[in-house]
Amino acid sequence: MSQPYRIEVLTGPAILPHLAGLARLRVEVFRDFPYLYDGSEDYERKYIATYAAAPDALVVAAYVGDELVGAATALPLADEPEHVKAPVAARGLDVARVFYCGESVLRQPYRGRGIGHAFFEAREAHARRLGRFERIGFCAVLRPADHPARPADYRPLNAFWRRHGYQPVPGLTCTMSWRDIGDIAESAKPMQFWMKAL
Repeated sequence: MSQPYRIEVLTGPAILPHLAGLARLRVEVFRDFPYLYDGSEDYERKYIATYAAAPDALVVAAYVGDELVGAATALPLADEPEHVKAPVAARGLDVARVFYCGESVLRQPYRGRGIGHAFFEAREAHARRLGRFERIGFCAVLRPADHPARPADYRPLNAFWRRHGYQPVPGLTCTMSWRDIGDIAESAKPMQFWMKAL
């Protein structure tokens, strides 16, 4: 029988003691396709610390025993950088009324156990408690179907996201940059917005 997991919802300064573990987890999981992210723990610690400083942000952490096995982030879209929120505003949506799910990372052995569902539930519940959001959404990287690093058994998460009520917003994308494994410099990647009404 698999060991049960527990979910911890962290906000504000409560995030800070978890920075090192969250940074390691993100670097590890984001190396996989489709992100192929060649990250550093130092950068990731600084990035997660921004959630501790944002008043309405949260980190949802999943533990099995004492092991951190997954995490998800979220905050108001208005607190995201301009290159993320500008395309949403350009579509006529009120950025101040959109809650944004940053990233979800989960170690492979713990997938399929309901943790991903718990991540969405915690973030949506938080957005509803705040009481000023009409929509919730996230971005997913767009990689070509014939990408050379795509594993033969890769299954995109589109069906999982749709089960939670999210739909891709046609034509609504932004661009994010990071360094892929094996590259010497960062490159821009198109990111598709998925949203649903709260």
